[in-house]
Amino acid sequence: MESPGLFILAVTLCVVALLILVVIVLKPRRDSIPLERRRLETPNDSSAVGLVSETAVRFMDTALGRSGGPFNREVLYLAGVKQAPADFMVMVVACAVVTAVLGSLVVNVFVGILLALSVPFLAKFVLVTKTQKRRAKFEGQLTDTIQMLIGGLRVGHGIMRSMQAAGQESQAPTSEELSRIVNEVRVGKDARQAIEDCAARMDSEDFRWIGQAIQINREVGGDLAEVLEQVEGTIRERSEIKGHVRALSAEGKMSAVVLMILPVAVGILMSALNPGYLKVFTGHPLGIALIVLSVILFAVGGFWMSRTVKIKF
Repeated sequence: MESPGLFILAVTLCVVALLILVVIVLKPRRDSIPLERRRLETPNDSSAVGLVSETAVRFMDTALGRSGGPFNREVLYLAGVKQAPADFMVMVVACAVVTAVLGSLVVNVFVGILLALSVPFLAKFVLVTKTQKRRAKFEGQLTDTIQMLIGGLRVGHGIMRSMQAAGQESQAPTSEELSRIVNEVRVGKDARQAIEDCAARMDSEDFRWIGQAIQINREVGGDLAEVLEQVEGTIRERSEIKGHVRALSAEGKMSAVVLMILPVAVGILMSALNPGYLKVFTGHPLGIALIVLSVILFAVGGFWMSRTVKIKF
Protein backbone atom coordinates (compact mmCIF):
# COMPACT_ATOMS: atom_id res chain seq x y z
CA MET A 1 0.00 0.00 0.00
CA GLU A 2 1.35 3.44 -0.90
CA SER A 3 0.42 5.15 2.37
CA PRO A 4 0.33 2.80 5.40
CA GLY A 5 -0.15 5.79 7.71
CA LEU A 6 -3.50 6.63 6.13
CA PHE A 7 -4.57 2.99 6.39
CA ILE A 8 -3.72 2.88 10.11
CA LEU A 9 -5.53 6.17 10.66
CA ALA A 10 -8.64 4.90 8.83
CA VAL A 11 -8.69 1.69 10.90
CA THR A 12 -8.29 3.70 14.10
CA LEU A 13 -11.17 6.00 13.18
CA CYS A 14 -13.38 2.98 12.42
CA VAL A 15 -12.59 1.44 15.81
CA VAL A 16 -13.33 4.71 17.56
CA ALA A 17 -16.64 5.02 15.71
CA LEU A 18 -17.63 1.50 16.79
CA LEU A 19 -16.71 2.27 20.39
CA ILE A 20 -18.83 5.41 20.30
CA LEU A 21 -21.73 3.42 18.86
CA VAL A 22 -21.52 0.67 21.51
CA VAL A 23 -20.52 2.66 24.59
CA ILE A 24 -22.41 5.93 24.08
CA VAL A 25 -25.35 5.41 21.75
CA LEU A 26 -26.47 1.96 22.87
CA LYS A 27 -25.83 2.34 26.60
CA PRO A 28 -28.88 2.77 28.87
CA ARG A 29 -29.69 6.38 29.66
CA ARG A 30 -30.20 7.68 33.17
CA ASP A 31 -32.12 10.93 33.29
CA SER A 32 -30.79 13.39 35.85
CA ILE A 33 -34.08 15.38 35.95
CA PRO A 34 -37.25 13.71 37.30
CA LEU A 35 -40.09 13.26 34.88
CA GLU A 36 -42.47 15.56 36.78
CA ARG A 37 -39.96 18.45 36.61
CA ARG A 38 -39.38 18.39 32.87
CA ARG A 39 -40.71 21.04 30.53
CA LEU A 40 -43.36 19.81 28.15
CA GLU A 41 -42.39 22.27 25.41
CA THR A 42 -38.85 20.84 25.00
CA PRO A 43 -39.13 17.33 23.54
CA ASN A 44 -36.14 15.02 23.90
CA ASP A 45 -34.07 14.27 20.81
CA SER A 46 -34.01 10.48 20.54
CA SER A 47 -31.87 10.30 17.41
CA ALA A 48 -28.38 8.84 17.43
CA VAL A 49 -26.78 12.24 16.90
CA GLY A 50 -28.84 13.70 19.72
CA LEU A 51 -27.85 10.89 22.08
CA VAL A 52 -24.17 11.31 21.24
CA SER A 53 -24.23 15.09 21.67
CA GLU A 54 -26.24 14.95 24.90
CA THR A 55 -23.93 12.33 26.39
CA ALA A 56 -20.85 14.25 25.34
CA VAL A 57 -22.19 17.45 26.93
CA ARG A 58 -22.99 15.63 30.18
CA PHE A 59 -19.55 14.04 30.28
CA MET A 60 -17.88 17.38 29.59
CA ASP A 61 -19.98 19.10 32.23
CA THR A 62 -18.89 16.52 34.79
CA ALA A 63 -15.25 16.78 33.74
CA LEU A 64 -15.19 20.58 33.91
CA GLY A 65 -16.90 20.76 37.30
CA ARG A 66 -17.90 24.06 38.89
CA SER A 67 -14.97 26.01 37.49
CA GLY A 68 -16.10 25.58 33.89
CA GLY A 69 -12.56 25.23 32.57
CA PRO A 70 -10.90 27.83 30.34
CA PHE A 71 -14.25 28.70 28.76
CA ASN A 72 -16.29 29.30 31.91
CA ARG A 73 -19.59 31.12 32.14
CA GLU A 74 -18.04 34.52 32.84
CA VAL A 75 -15.75 34.31 29.80
CA LEU A 76 -18.64 33.30 27.55
CA TYR A 77 -20.89 35.98 29.05
CA LEU A 78 -18.33 38.72 28.43
CA ALA A 79 -18.06 37.58 24.81
CA GLY A 80 -21.84 37.54 24.42
CA VAL A 81 -21.96 33.79 23.71
CA LYS A 82 -25.28 32.26 24.76
CA GLN A 83 -23.93 28.78 25.44
CA ALA A 84 -23.08 26.72 28.48
CA PRO A 85 -19.37 25.98 29.09
CA ALA A 86 -19.89 22.26 28.44
CA ASP A 87 -21.64 22.93 25.11
CA PHE A 88 -18.91 25.31 23.97
CA MET A 89 -16.14 22.93 25.07
CA VAL A 90 -17.73 20.02 23.17
CA MET A 91 -17.88 22.22 20.07
CA VAL A 92 -14.19 23.12 20.45
CA VAL A 93 -13.20 19.45 20.89
CA ALA A 94 -15.27 18.43 17.86
CA CYS A 95 -13.63 21.13 15.73
CA ALA A 96 -10.20 19.99 16.94
CA VAL A 97 -10.93 16.36 15.99
CA VAL A 98 -12.23 17.31 12.55
CA THR A 99 -9.25 19.60 11.96
CA ALA A 100 -6.83 16.87 13.04
CA VAL A 101 -8.37 14.32 10.67
CA LEU A 102 -8.43 16.72 7.72
CA GLY A 103 -4.85 17.87 8.37
CA SER A 104 -3.66 14.28 8.64
CA LEU A 105 -5.35 13.25 5.41
CA VAL A 106 -4.29 16.29 3.41
CA VAL A 107 -0.72 16.74 4.70
CA ASN A 108 0.49 14.41 7.45
CA VAL A 109 -0.19 13.38 11.04
CA PHE A 110 2.13 16.00 12.56
CA VAL A 111 0.35 18.86 10.79
CA GLY A 112 -3.00 17.40 11.86
CA ILE A 113 -1.92 17.31 15.51
CA LEU A 114 -0.53 20.85 15.24
CA LEU A 115 -3.79 22.13 13.76
CA ALA A 116 -5.82 20.35 16.44
CA LEU A 117 -3.74 21.95 19.20
CA SER A 118 -4.27 25.38 17.64
CA VAL A 119 -8.09 25.11 17.75
CA PRO A 120 -8.46 25.97 21.51
CA PHE A 121 -6.16 28.96 21.08
CA LEU A 122 -8.16 30.09 18.07
CA ALA A 123 -11.38 29.74 20.08
CA LYS A 124 -9.84 31.81 22.90
CA PHE A 125 -8.77 34.45 20.38
CA VAL A 126 -12.30 34.62 18.97
CA LEU A 127 -13.76 35.05 22.47
CA VAL A 128 -11.26 37.79 23.31
CA THR A 129 -12.09 39.59 20.06
CA LYS A 130 -15.84 39.33 20.71
CA THR A 131 -15.31 40.60 24.27
CA GLN A 132 -13.39 43.63 23.02
CA LYS A 133 -16.09 44.39 20.44
CA ARG A 134 -18.78 44.04 23.08
CA ARG A 135 -16.96 46.42 25.43
CA ALA A 136 -16.40 48.91 22.62
CA LYS A 137 -20.10 48.80 21.77
CA PHE A 138 -20.95 49.39 25.41
CA GLU A 139 -18.68 52.44 25.45
CA GLY A 140 -20.29 53.76 22.28
CA GLN A 141 -23.76 53.49 23.82
CA LEU A 142 -22.75 55.12 27.10
CA THR A 143 -23.69 58.71 26.23
CA ASP A 144 -27.17 57.64 25.13
CA THR A 145 -27.47 55.60 28.33
CA ILE A 146 -26.68 58.66 30.46
CA GLN A 147 -29.25 60.70 28.54
CA MET A 148 -31.92 58.08 29.29
CA LEU A 149 -30.90 58.04 32.96
CA ILE A 150 -31.15 61.83 33.11
CA GLY A 151 -34.58 61.70 31.45
CA GLY A 152 -35.81 59.17 34.00
CA LEU A 153 -34.52 61.27 36.89
CA ARG A 154 -36.13 64.43 35.45
CA VAL A 155 -39.61 62.85 35.49
CA GLY A 156 -39.22 61.80 39.13
CA HIS A 157 -38.01 58.17 38.96
CA GLY A 158 -35.33 56.81 41.25
CA ILE A 159 -31.94 55.79 39.92
CA MET A 160 -32.75 52.06 39.89
CA ARG A 161 -36.08 52.65 38.16
CA SER A 162 -34.36 54.91 35.63
CA MET A 163 -31.68 52.28 35.08
CA GLN A 164 -34.34 49.62 34.52
CA ALA A 165 -36.12 51.81 31.96
CA ALA A 166 -32.81 52.58 30.23
CA GLY A 167 -32.06 48.86 30.06
CA GLN A 168 -35.41 48.17 28.45
CA GLU A 169 -34.94 50.89 25.85
CA SER A 170 -31.27 50.21 25.07
CA GLN A 171 -29.68 47.64 22.81
CA ALA A 172 -27.26 44.91 23.80
CA PRO A 173 -24.86 44.89 25.58
CA THR A 174 -26.11 47.93 27.55
CA SER A 175 -29.53 46.37 28.05
CA GLU A 176 -27.97 43.17 29.38
CA GLU A 177 -25.63 44.95 31.79
CA LEU A 178 -28.21 47.38 33.16
CA SER A 179 -30.74 44.58 33.61
CA ARG A 180 -28.11 42.56 35.46
CA ILE A 181 -27.39 45.50 37.79
CA VAL A 182 -31.10 45.92 38.57
CA ASN A 183 -31.57 42.19 39.21
CA GLU A 184 -28.50 42.03 41.47
CA VAL A 185 -29.77 44.98 43.53
CA ARG A 186 -33.19 43.33 43.83
CA VAL A 187 -31.68 40.20 45.38
CA GLY A 188 -29.79 42.24 47.99
CA LYS A 189 -26.51 43.31 46.42
CA ASP A 190 -25.28 46.80 47.14
CA ALA A 191 -25.94 49.17 44.24
CA ARG A 192 -22.43 50.60 44.35
CA GLN A 193 -20.87 47.14 44.21
CA ALA A 194 -23.15 46.10 41.36
CA ILE A 195 -22.16 49.15 39.30
CA GLU A 196 -18.47 48.63 40.13
CA ASP A 197 -18.69 45.01 38.99
CA CYS A 198 -20.33 46.10 35.74
CA ALA A 199 -17.58 48.67 35.16
CA ALA A 200 -14.96 45.97 35.80
CA ARG A 201 -16.66 43.54 33.39
CA MET A 202 -16.88 46.16 30.67
CA ASP A 203 -13.47 47.62 31.53
CA SER A 204 -15.10 51.06 31.43
CA GLU A 205 -13.60 53.93 33.39
CA ASP A 206 -16.43 56.18 32.22
CA PHE A 207 -19.11 53.92 33.68
CA ARG A 208 -17.14 53.78 36.91
CA TRP A 209 -17.46 57.58 37.06
CA ILE A 210 -21.23 57.19 36.78
CA GLY A 211 -21.19 54.79 39.71
CA GLN A 212 -19.12 57.19 41.78
CA ALA A 213 -21.50 60.06 40.98
CA ILE A 214 -24.48 57.94 42.02
CA GLN A 215 -22.77 56.90 45.26
CA ILE A 216 -21.79 60.49 46.15
CA ASN A 217 -25.36 61.62 45.50
CA ARG A 218 -26.69 58.91 47.80
CA GLU A 219 -24.34 60.04 50.57
CA VAL A 220 -24.57 63.85 50.37
CA GLY A 221 -27.70 64.44 48.25
CA GLY A 222 -28.12 66.99 45.48
CA ASP A 223 -29.39 67.05 41.91
CA LEU A 224 -28.16 63.78 40.43
CA ALA A 225 -29.47 64.66 36.96
CA GLU A 226 -27.29 67.78 36.83
CA VAL A 227 -24.25 65.82 38.02
CA LEU A 228 -24.83 63.21 35.34
CA GLU A 229 -25.07 65.95 32.72
CA GLN A 230 -21.60 67.15 33.69
CA VAL A 231 -20.30 63.58 33.64
CA GLU A 232 -21.89 63.08 30.22
CA GLY A 233 -20.10 66.14 28.86
CA THR A 234 -16.75 64.89 30.15
CA ILE A 235 -17.36 61.43 28.65
CA ARG A 236 -18.32 62.96 25.31
CA GLU A 237 -15.06 64.94 25.20
CA ARG A 238 -13.07 61.81 26.07
CA SER A 239 -14.86 59.94 23.29
CA GLU A 240 -13.81 62.60 20.79
CA ILE A 241 -10.19 62.31 21.91
CA LYS A 242 -10.39 58.50 21.63
CA GLY A 243 -11.69 58.87 18.09
CA HIS A 244 -8.73 61.07 17.14
CA VAL A 245 -6.31 58.56 18.68
CA ARG A 246 -7.92 55.66 16.80
CA ALA A 247 -7.67 57.60 13.54
CA LEU A 248 -3.99 58.38 14.09
CA SER A 249 -3.11 54.79 15.06
CA ALA A 250 -5.12 53.17 12.24
CA GLU A 251 -2.11 53.15 9.91
CA GLY A 252 0.03 51.30 12.45
CA LYS A 253 -2.71 48.75 13.08
CA MET A 254 -3.12 48.13 9.35
CA SER A 255 0.64 47.66 8.98
CA ALA A 256 0.59 45.13 11.81
CA VAL A 257 -2.26 43.19 10.17
CA VAL A 258 -0.50 43.14 6.79
CA LEU A 259 2.77 41.95 8.34
CA MET A 260 0.92 39.16 10.17
CA ILE A 261 -1.04 37.97 7.14
CA LEU A 262 1.71 38.30 4.52
CA PRO A 263 3.93 35.29 5.46
CA VAL A 264 0.92 33.00 5.85
CA ALA A 265 -0.52 34.09 2.51
CA VAL A 266 2.85 33.62 0.77
CA GLY A 267 3.19 30.12 2.23
CA ILE A 268 -0.31 29.13 1.09
CA LEU A 269 0.33 30.55 -2.38
CA MET A 270 3.63 28.68 -2.72
CA SER A 271 1.97 25.44 -1.61
CA ALA A 272 -0.76 25.90 -4.21
CA LEU A 273 1.65 26.72 -7.05
CA ASN A 274 4.24 24.07 -6.20
CA PRO A 275 2.95 21.47 -3.69
CA GLY A 276 6.34 19.80 -3.31
CA TYR A 277 8.25 23.01 -2.65
CA LEU A 278 7.41 23.20 1.08
CA LYS A 279 7.34 19.48 1.84
CA VAL A 280 10.82 19.72 3.30
CA PHE A 281 9.27 21.59 6.23
CA THR A 282 6.82 18.79 6.99
CA GLY A 283 8.86 15.73 6.07
CA HIS A 284 12.17 16.49 7.78
CA PRO A 285 12.83 16.94 11.53
CA LEU A 286 14.80 20.13 10.91
CA GLY A 287 11.94 21.56 8.86
CA ILE A 288 9.44 20.70 11.61
CA ALA A 289 11.66 22.41 14.18
CA LEU A 290 11.84 25.49 11.96
CA ILE A 291 8.04 25.55 11.69
CA VAL A 292 7.71 25.42 15.48
CA LEU A 293 10.30 28.17 15.87
CA SER A 294 8.60 30.33 13.27
CA VAL A 295 5.23 29.94 15.01
CA ILE A 296 6.78 31.03 18.32
CA LEU A 297 8.49 34.03 16.71
CA PHE A 298 5.28 34.82 14.85
CA ALA A 299 3.34 34.92 18.14
CA VAL A 300 5.99 37.05 19.85
CA GLY A 301 6.10 39.50 16.95
CA GLY A 302 2.31 39.73 16.81
CA PHE A 303 2.11 40.43 20.54
CA TRP A 304 4.83 43.08 20.28
CA MET A 305 3.09 44.85 17.39
CA SER A 306 -0.27 44.73 19.17
CA ARG A 307 1.28 46.42 22.22
CA THR A 308 2.96 49.02 20.01
CA VAL A 309 -0.23 50.19 18.29
CA LYS A 310 -2.39 50.04 21.43
CA ILE A 311 -2.36 53.46 23.06
CA LYS A 312 -3.69 53.95 26.60
CA PHE A 313 -4.55 57.34 28.01
